[in-house]
Amino acid sequence: MNELKEIIKKNTEKVGMVIALVAIVLIFSLLTYGVLLTPLNVTNIIMQNSYVIILAIGMVLVILTGEIDLSVGSVAAFIGALSGVLMISWGWSPYVAVPIALIVGGLIGAWHGFWVAYIELPAFIVTLAGMLLFRGLTMITLDGRTLAPFPEAFRVISSSYLPDLLNGGTYHLLTIVLGIIAVGVYLYMEIRARNKQKELNQTVETDKLFYAKILLISIAVLAFIERLAAYEGVPYILLVLLVLIFGYSFFTKRTISGRHIYAVGGNENAAALSGVKTKKVKFWVYVNNGVMSALAGLVFTGRLNAATPQAGQLFELDAIAAAVIGGASMTGGIGTIVGAVIGALIMGILDNGMSILGVGIDWQQAIKALVLLGAVAFDIINKKRSK
Repeated sequence: MNELKEIIKKNTEKVGMVIALVAIVLIFSLLTYGVLLTPLNVTNIIMQNSYVIILAIGMVLVILTGEIDLSVGSVAAFIGALSGVLMISWGWSPYVAVPIALIVGGLIGAWHGFWVAYIELPAFIVTLAGMLLFRGLTMITLDGRTLAPFPEAFRVISSSYLPDLLNGGTYHLLTIVLGIIAVGVYLYMEIRARNKQKELNQTVETDKLFYAKILLISIAVLAFIERLAAYEGVPYILLVLLVLIFGYSFFTKRTISGRHIYAVGGNENAAALSGVKTKKVKFWVYVNNGVMSALAGLVFTGRLNAATPQAGQLFELDAIAAAVIGGASMTGGIGTIVGAVIGALIMGILDNGMSILGVGIDWQQAIKALVLLGAVAFDIINKKRSK
């Protein structure tokens, strides 16, 4: 028991996020009489919030450097408009239009990164200007009209599912098999990592706590997989999200470039004196965020099956809120990819649960604002306690 308390104390933010997510799921499950966790709704939560998760992953890297990006919603809308012109108005293939859209997103990120990193203008001003600029360009590109529908090949990623190659009946058997394989890989990696820690004489948790942890996580994953299998199976967008989550988690935790991002946000002057090219780091973080904003714009547009001038409204606030609720510090140097994803899920489940209950959009915005305020206050209080 003492060890459990010590672990919780050392990982207050991580444990707090998970507890908050579980609590929100349980509360809305009771309030909606189980509707929240129906197979259809679980799938909808993933698909409807996929663009927020993508934006949150890109945003957390920017916040890690101590900067901000207010333009992501407008960039996503502009890329959606551009893709609509390319595929609908000009008839280009999605296999040509999508790479071009992602490249344009990267160039937009480079534009912001240049002003922030090399000219040293405040990121707030640069990206606020970008928000206004690309919102205007979206209106100009679409000429105030909505373009629809998109080709089926473009909508597959955001709206379709893996086919059941095993021809299951009530359940999507391929999804169940993939879920079991995923749990098996997770168990192998956890046990292997624990054994390595023991070989290096590092402190590890007791056997009871270790096996309790992996058992709970395995049950949660299998329960989630069962919900997906009871509907249409694994959405293609979920595979994209998993690749992004694992890829960016590995990048931030296991690579030199990832550690440089934390170093710049933790203490930029110290990082520069240590040989870190701080300007280059900031520049490429914005390039990456431009690409992620473009990807989010493509996913949202494909899901909506239309490019509209109103797309992307308040996306930047959702992305920032997800990163902060997930434990990222606005002063930089603190935050994780998984935390940002959990933050995005908390926001998504709040939206979904309140919509099921018939809560108006005005109250939804007010409640989300209070949640964001509480997350920032929690972060500040924790820092004061640790001093």
